[in-house]
Amino acid sequence: MVTLTLRKADKADIPFIMATERMPGYDRFLGRFEETEHLRLIGDASWAYFVATDESGSPVGFAILNDLDNRDGNVCLKRLAVREAGQGIGTAMLPPLLSWVFEETSTHRFWLNVIDYNVRGLSLYRRAGFVKEGVKRQSALLADGSRADLVMMSILRPEWETGDTES
Repeated sequence: MVTLTLRKADKADIPFIMATERMPGYDRFLGRFEETEHLRLIGDASWAYFVATDESGSPVGFAILNDLDNRDGNVCLKRLAVREAGQGIGTAMLPPLLSWVFEETSTHRFWLNVIDYNVRGLSLYRRAGFVKEGVKRQSALLADGSRADLVMMSILRPEWETGDTES
């Protein structure tokens, strides 16, 4: 199991976040923001940025949440990305991220969209307790101009509290 620390990000973390978003091949799975947008959002109370660091303190992944001010308690995992896929970093990031969401906010439903062909991401979220809610057909416009389906998934507070989720 990978040991890491998840901490709130600050403006100094934006270069790492942008470099990770722009890694080769990530444009097929992951959105990206320009620096001005990241700088605006990291200071917005309805958004939360997190960075995962390894034992040496080096950043290895990040997560971005939005809709923290949603009146219905629906918070979105906008983006989660790691520097090295397949190393267990995403798996190690999700438990502390879920804990923060459900312990530090009044979130009832924590949801996300994932590209339907992102098998690794779908598996990661299922293992963490997220349940498939449906498919948003051709709703993602990719960098190359093509379209892809998005799978909407969520985990509810009662599911997280009891560990009781459907698969």
